[in-house]
Amino acid sequence: MSRQTARSPRRRFLKSALGVAGGSAALAFPAIAKAQGTIALRWQSAWREQDIFHEFAQDAARKVNEMTGGDLHIEVLPAEAVVPPEGLLDAVSKGTLDGAHGVLGNHYAKQEAFALWSAGPAFGMDANMLLAWHKYGGGRELLGKLYGAVGANVVSFPYGPMPTQPMGWFHAPVRRTHDFKSMKLRAVGLAGEIFGSFGASVQPVAPADIVQAMASGQLDAAQFRNPTSDRALGLSRVAKICMVQSYHRNAQLFEILFNQTKFEALPRKIRSIIGNAVEAASSDMSWKAIDRYSRDYEELAAKEKVRFLKTPNSILRAQLKAYDAAIARRKDNALLNELVESQKKFAMRAVKWDLESNVGRRMAYGHYFARKPRARTRRKS
Repeated sequence: MSRQTARSPRRRFLKSALGVAGGSAALAFPAIAKAQGTIALRWQSAWREQDIFHEFAQDAARKVNEMTGGDLHIEVLPAEAVVPPEGLLDAVSKGTLDGAHGVLGNHYAKQEAFALWSAGPAFGMDANMLLAWHKYGGGRELLGKLYGAVGANVVSFPYGPMPTQPMGWFHAPVRRTHDFKSMKLRAVGLAGEIFGSFGASVQPVAPADIVQAMASGQLDAAQFRNPTSDRALGLSRVAKICMVQSYHRNAQLFEILFNQTKFEALPRKIRSIIGNAVEAASSDMSWKAIDRYSRDYEELAAKEKVRFLKTPNSILRAQLKAYDAAIARRKDNALLNELVESQKKFAMRAVKWDLESNVGRRMAYGHYFARKPRARTRRKS
């Protein structure tokens, strides 16, 4: 039985429960389902159940549920339960789903400007700075403008600053941009365009198919997410070189989406709780990521013999130039260029302050954990 066939009974059931099949009115607009006084909402994440990203989605929903004291209950379905990840925006906007957990880059096909919350160097900002720009530097207002331009009936909560993603998994070290020439590389969106400019043959393979594609030779290399997600997917079984540090996804945020009609129908108190719960989930996600990613990074190196190699500076510089060229090719996208200027303005002062004020960690790490040479002892004659 194919995966599509196996999934169809559950999908039909879910669609019926959500009021999108058979004329069900259980969750029809703008009503909100209630069970024993509890408002029930249903999200779908963009992630497989085995992925830590789906766990982050469940964590966020649980915080909302707990903080509302039982007045609201959000159920989180995994990827593909109702729609594919690229269909989440439409599903939430139409009310097929009450909400979703994903990344803004998933809406790239609707408007390429969504990539500016997901891909590229963010003009030197890390993801936490990107989130600061979103909340205090004008990003939130521009995102509202962007959703209005694509006709989306949604309320968006970007949150959860992600650490820099690895450049990818390879069979041999990548030392220069020429090494990408004709390489069959899994990547998506604007990040994929950056690698394509180096001569790579970019393949937007679905996550569930990456390992098999690498094992069969359909792919030579793959860009994915982080040590925990990559380990769970099984990438270390098909490649033993992971190139770390990259500008293709230097700063990326998660996003929680609500259908706007249903969100605005919620009591004002619950809407306020949701906003604060999302910020609490953002902090907790960052802390959990540090713990889990560092554990799996260590395990991959020690037990699965993965070699983590720093991406050469020459490739990092080439990525910056390729990103600039990609933005220049979109000179007619007024919204994208308005976002670029807003991010650059915020980054110019925020990154300057960060670089000049915060002490580097490498020296302290070396002081406490670097191997120290043994003192030589003289033999007695």
